[in-house]
Amino acid sequence: MTESTAGLTIVIGSYLEADLVARIAAAPPVARVAYEPDLLPVPRYRCDHNGRRRDLSEADLARWRSIAASADVFFDFDWLDPAGMADLAKNGRLRWVQATSAGIGAFMQRTGLDRSGLTATTAGGIHAVPLAEFAVMGALHFVKGVPDLRRRQQARHWERYTTRQLAGQRALVVGLGGVGRRVAASFAALGVEVWGLGRDDRSYDVDGLTKVITRHDLDAALPSVEIVVLAAPLTEETEGLMGRRQLGLLPPGAVLVNVARGQIVDEHALIDALQAGALGGACLDVFATEPLPADSPLWEMDNVIVSPHSASTVATENEALTDLFIDNLARFADNRLLRNRYEPADGY
Repeated sequence: MTESTAGLTIVIGSYLEADLVARIAAAPPVARVAYEPDLLPVPRYRCDHNGRRRDLSEADLARWRSIAASADVFFDFDWLDPAGMADLAKNGRLRWVQATSAGIGAFMQRTGLDRSGLTATTAGGIHAVPLAEFAVMGALHFVKGVPDLRRRQQARHWERYTTRQLAGQRALVVGLGGVGRRVAASFAALGVEVWGLGRDDRSYDVDGLTKVITRHDLDAALPSVEIVVLAAPLTEETEGLMGRRQLGLLPPGAVLVNVARGQIVDEHALIDALQAGALGGACLDVFATEPLPADSPLWEMDNVIVSPHSASTVATENEALTDLFIDNLARFADNRLLRNRYEPADGY
């Protein structure tokens, strides 16, 4: 332990189970953990890190502001005034925040924290397994003809039929971070030929990939892939990456899975392609506007799976987040490189 990190005060900014709070409190170099669940938003479901805000008195709000100001390290962002964390960092007390989400780029930019000098680490990799499972589920749902099978079942119609096989198809995984790598490995294990698209200025060695392409190659590659999985962060380079032209280049029956951000896809063009039957289906966990508006045609389409941005949330998430946080605490104490450090220049 270095002198500069001795006796840290950790403030927990969202609901966490008592045994996990105790684990953090027992981890060096923690001197004090400030956890006041009665002041935090009420979780709506297990592992909810946003929650429903309480109706707090002015005295309670003042108490929370005092707690926030005492932090050397935050587990999750300040639910009341995240942008104000920039002032806490500039005043020299707050030094690091561990996010509970992997995709914090837009949030950091919106709050100005990307320009504050505050060190932030993401939850990158925590959600890789459930998101990969979701992507495989979405592809299988349409490749194996589940929507048609359900219609036959509802009509009590017994007739043998032929379906497609996932093995032997080709998938393109867009984004080769922790989630994309797990998606690639999962599809490859099922006999799918997997291509990947990463950043143009980087080289990749990813298990399960047979080919890595660049954005320049995207349009030429799309007619040759039956499945596209979007797992990239939202940046200037990825916003609108799958536009009307790109969707039109996909072969008939292709499946699109989006576990990234809704803005990476031209949603209007996607709806048109789905309504025209040009695509086999779309499995969507994210949308341009969230919650998805009630009048969106996506709700009623048989060839669409709508998931309320929940594909990454599993019952064991908080345990995994705590493991990551405690590991980063040890790294922070030893002045070592933190896992998943957010880089403002990259946007993630």
